[in-house]
Amino acid sequence: MTFLSVNLNKIAVLRNSRGGNEPDLATAAHTCLDAGCDGLTVHPRPDQRHIRPTDVHLLAALLRGRGEYNIEGNPFAPARGEYPGLLELARETRPTQVTLVPDGDGQITSDHGFDLTRDCDMLAPLVAQFRELGCRVSLFVDAGGEGFAEAARIGVQRVEIYTGPYAEAFAAGKAKQALELCAETARKAQQAGLAVNAGHDLSLDNVGTFKAAIPGLAEVSIGHALITESLYSGMANVVRRYLQILH
Repeated sequence: MTFLSVNLNKIAVLRNSRGGNEPDLATAAHTCLDAGCDGLTVHPRPDQRHIRPTDVHLLAALLRGRGEYNIEGNPFAPARGEYPGLLELARETRPTQVTLVPDGDGQITSDHGFDLTRDCDMLAPLVAQFRELGCRVSLFVDAGGEGFAEAARIGVQRVEIYTGPYAEAFAAGKAKQALELCAETARKAQQAGLAVNAGHDLSLDNVGTFKAAIPGLAEVSIGHALITESLYSGMANVVRRYLQILH
């Protein structure tokens, strides 16, 4: 069974664009959990363009005993204003999983992963600190990447394959090569003892094909497409449709 973690960033984007509390993040979270999703994902950024530190705490309290909590972010981004840094947020909320992502303010969304053959030495002390907090540690990686044995050596437990290029190829009717690259990357990671997650631009149209190609796929994190589809079909209904595919 592949877990579905619903990314709520876009709910916060809509709320922040107008001010106030609508759409309400807690209501969206309850809707997804009541529909059966396995957990929630947020990606707090230093510029607070969507999820705020207060949201991270709100969802941590809401999720206790109900599902997994995955917090994404750049562990090297320093504290800024009300944003205390990813490590401090994890210390305060103790999520099930942290997914470390090498993103910056200039990126509209995460668009590349770590180079494990280069970055593991600088990641090692941070991985150790997250592990000491009881968090499972996952690293965002590109399909075709290497260095999974080194990632396992420093204490990483999972990788999340960046599926943006796969989704783009799927939409163009040319998914075969991109899907094979993802599958080969997953095999290499699993052979190194790492579990495999996936995320970015996965949708109801393409997630079934992706899951079928990745035996043992542990988790998918889906936000933008799920929220878009929910505008047309309703959030609870869309969550249930994903679960039919993944479970």
